[in-house]
Amino acid sequence: MKFNERLKSERKSHKLTQQFIASEIGVSLRAYQQYEQGLYEPNIEKLIKLADLFGITVDSLVCHGE
Repeated sequence: MKFNERLKSERKSHKLTQQFIASEIGVSLRAYQQYEQGLYEPNIEKLIKLADLFGITVDSLVCHGE
C-alpha cells in the first residue's frame, strides 16, 4: 500500500473528514487533498501529527517495512 492510500484508509476508518484533518495538522483542505491524491507528501512535522491523530506510528503511516 502506498502512503496516500494508507492516509485515506486511516481517515475513513476513523470516520474523519478531510477538512477536520487538514485543520488539525495546520494545512489547507486543498493541501490535504493533494496528500490523499498522491500529488504531494507532508513534511516530517505533519507526518508526526497525522500519525498521532490516527494513533499509529509514522513507520506504519508511510508503509515502511511493507
